[in-house]
Amino acid sequence: MAPMSLKHETGPVRRQQIIDAARKLIILKGSEHVTIKGLAHEVGISEAAIYRHFNGKRDVMLLLVDDVGANLLNDIKDSGSKKGRDVIDRLNHILNRHISAIEQRRGVSFQVIAEIISLGDRGLNARVADIVDRYIARLKTLLEEGIGTGELRKDLNAEATAVLIFGLTQGVVNLWALNNYGFDLKKRYNTLWSTLRQTITGDGAGYVMKESKPK
Repeated sequence: MAPMSLKHETGPVRRQQIIDAARKLIILKGSEHVTIKGLAHEVGISEAAIYRHFNGKRDVMLLLVDDVGANLLNDIKDSGSKKGRDVIDRLNHILNRHISAIEQRRGVSFQVIAEIISLGDRGLNARVADIVDRYIARLKTLLEEGIGTGELRKDLNAEATAVLIFGLTQGVVNLWALNNYGFDLKKRYNTLWSTLRQTITGDGAGYVMKESKPK
């Protein structure tokens, strides 16, 4: 049994501790182990103390989704807004930040997203969908800038490519987790980035083309 926390924390601090505990339980054991009892044990407080901050597990998960979304969107906002740098360089920096954070915290954002989707809760899924849509929209804006400057192929479909980038990142994280984090994530990323870069700049054979409009 975990020792009870004797230190009285403020509301925001305690809520963040509970959110961090939910994140940890998802990564280590899966979303089915995120229970009020499990959260109380992880934080070192009573179950009643959890209910002083949240109505139940669903409220915890909603705030966790928002927390994950903020981290994910901040990564792309901070890197994508660095004017004066090539779009390719900024895109690589965004993905590198994701991979570095994933390695340090074992796929936190992307793995949490996958676990929450698996719960089948429409409200939670809608919240996740909104975050993913905003993430893809920011990637699309960056890609459109690259198309406009000529760094990326003129016939590149920015929206489809943004979805592809999200899917590649989500996929490699899921694969890494399924393999018990056993392969070199950075090495796998470098291979994917090389292929992606060739695709979107036109240095390689394959690329995502814009849909042709019917005549």
